[in-house]
Amino acid sequence: MDGRRRNPYELTDESPVYVISIAAQLSGLHPQTLRQYDRLGLVSPDRTAGRGRRYSARDIELLRTVQQLSQDEGINLAGIKRIIELENQVAALQQRVAELAAAVDGAAAAMQQREAQVHASYRRDLVPYQDVQQTSALVVWRPKWPKD
Repeated sequence: MDGRRRNPYELTDESPVYVISIAAQLSGLHPQTLRQYDRLGLVSPDRTAGRGRRYSARDIELLRTVQQLSQDEGINLAGIKRIIELENQVAALQQRVAELAAAVDGAAAAMQQREAQVHASYRRDLVPYQDVQQTSALVVWRPKWPKD
């Protein structure tokens, strides 16, 4: 969530509000087809205390997707189930990547702040080291011998 407290009466895409007959009408499918999809695990609506199915707007969109994949694309139900599982896995991985990216950004900001603190603590009376330019000149040293 975004950190705010949600109104318990606020409807979202995940709010289970539609009974099976309304969900069937909205999705363009027969109620028995919805029951079959539930048994197969393609679309799993929430359940009431009396075990009645309650579909959300997201469930209805998924029902439409299943119908489109089945009728228009010719994919069998086992294939559709695998596609849904993979899409859910991709969404979970994308969420995890976003969380890790936020953690990395936070760590980088903390590191930059700590680095700035270290630089601010330097003594100002020290002279910065400057690299001496090296040349290719050859210097020969000859010791002076003591005179006898």
